[in-house]
Amino acid sequence: MKLTKFGHACVRLDKDGRAIVVDPGVMTPEAEALNGADAVLVTHEHLDHLDADRLAESTLPVYTCPGVARHLTGLGERVHVVNDGESFSVAGFEVTVVGRKHHLSHPDVPPVDNVGFLVDGEVFHPGDALTVVDVPTLLLPGQAPWLTAPAMIGYLREVAPLRAYAIHDGLLNEWGLRVLDDVLAMEAQRAGTEIRRPRAGESVKLGDL
Repeated sequence: MKLTKFGHACVRLDKDGRAIVVDPGVMTPEAEALNGADAVLVTHEHLDHLDADRLAESTLPVYTCPGVARHLTGLGERVHVVNDGESFSVAGFEVTVVGRKHHLSHPDVPPVDNVGFLVDGEVFHPGDALTVVDVPTLLLPGQAPWLTAPAMIGYLREVAPLRAYAIHDGLLNEWGLRVLDDVLAMEAQRAGTEIRRPRAGESVKLGDL
């Protein structure tokens, strides 16, 4: 399986000539993210993860939580609502849904729906949550208003994956990205495994370690 990181929290997974894309939001400018894809998975309704206009312009099926589905009523039967604990098959990938709610962002605002996607038992995209799963490859939220560096590292250590690739980095300037990269490098040295932030457009082969 090949994983390609696009803008902010978007990743594309390719396998055997098929592809699925997770969270192509408005902070994902790369049009090629959806080129030739077979389906889109959306973790939650925040605009950095969801671009309703882009999905409406496509013909792709969308797998997502109830909260997102309410914003996509015009897509009709292309929208498939999935919930925590369910599994589905799409484009040759086996996907398990894990998680229910977004991490707490504000004391006065209830968390929205948020589901994570565990794909082929190999890679987990948690959306905006710190959901603990047993997985070889973790897509690690790298920065967010709801996330501190100690919480990020604590989540990474609790999951203890074989490899971790940081996503959710679109709000950082060049100095913030440098700090994030340094923190990830320190943790990679401590854990003795690959922990880093792929650049936008960079691809990695999963299962190589």
